Amino acid sequence: MPAAIYAEGLVKTFGDVRALDGVDIEVPEGSVLGLLGPNGAGKTTAVRVLTTLLRPDSGRAEVAGIDVTTHPGLVRRSIGLSGQFAAVDDYLTGRENLQMVGQLYQLTSRDARRRADELLERFNLSDAADRTAKTYSGGMRRRLDLAAALVVSPPVMFMDEPTTGLDPRNRMALWAVIEELVAGGTTLLLTTQYLEEADHLADTIAVVDHGRVIARGTSDELKSRSGGDVVEVVVHAREHIPVAERVLRRLGDGDTTLAEHTRKLSVPAAGGAKLLAEVIRELDGEGVEIDDIGLRRPTLDDVFISLTGHGAEDGEEPAAGTADGAADKEGKK
Repeated sequence: MPAAIYAEGLVKTFGDVRALDGVDIEVPEGSVLGLLGPNGAGKTTAVRVLTTLLRPDSGRAEVAGIDVTTHPGLVRRSIGLSGQFAAVDDYLTGRENLQMVGQLYQLTSRDARRRADELLERFNLSDAADRTAKTYSGGMRRRLDLAAALVVSPPVMFMDEPTTGLDPRNRMALWAVIEELVAGGTTLLLTTQYLEEADHLADTIAVVDHGRVIARGTSDELKSRSGGDVVEVVVHAREHIPVAERVLRRLGDGDTTLAEHTRKLSVPAAGGAKLLAEVIRELDGEGVEIDDIGLRRPTLDDVFISLTGHGAEDGEEPAAGTADGAADKEGKK
């Protein structure tokens, strides 16, 4: 399939900070790419370059088949963008904010009103439609900003950590909206710190760290790189830990680990469910009573740790000396 988003060798620096260091991205039409990485990895900088808010120092990029540096105006007509922070007019009502966006996209007043009503309903904002945005909570402002990005149902969408600040119910509602968009042919590049979000939504995941794409693949492909499945056993009595360790060491596919305060033992499990059944049988034969046993698949956090040495959510905000911190500073000028 042709690529709706394509980037090759993107480089962007801010003083001594090399925010992007040769980033390559390719997103086929109608698919979702999850761009994941620790805070300050360069995700937001990449989004700002692809959406024409920043100009790259070198490399090239196309969105909807249009070069982002030579024809930025045409690119902007083909995309929707929801950034990390809600961009709404505090002195307009929720409905007026959405109608204004529709009219900026040259919808008729009637169509802009109709689309605003549809989105207010979809994002559970109908009851607050005629209140000014400055009276909205943080989560409500976030939902209004997301609604504004969807006013014209663009063929290519960029969402930079879209569910930050949303409660679980509204996060699930947004996931449903995203799935509808993609089913209708929209291409999406999504950055997120919620690992289950990428697992749920993304067809392909690119892991970014220090301005570079260090791994890419499906969720399952990336998880397999962190060591495969793990059998976890919680023994009932502490005195049974040595016996359980001996069984797991013999049947497993690597070293066992012990969380002594919870009496939980873990071992890599190349045999998957078959090994799980064998462990249960052996422990029963040894007279070891267990409180819990299960087969755990690697999480995307395991992937981050194995690839970068730290988790995806280390740190709260991008620091000024990091890639995305520098981009934030530049974007506010």
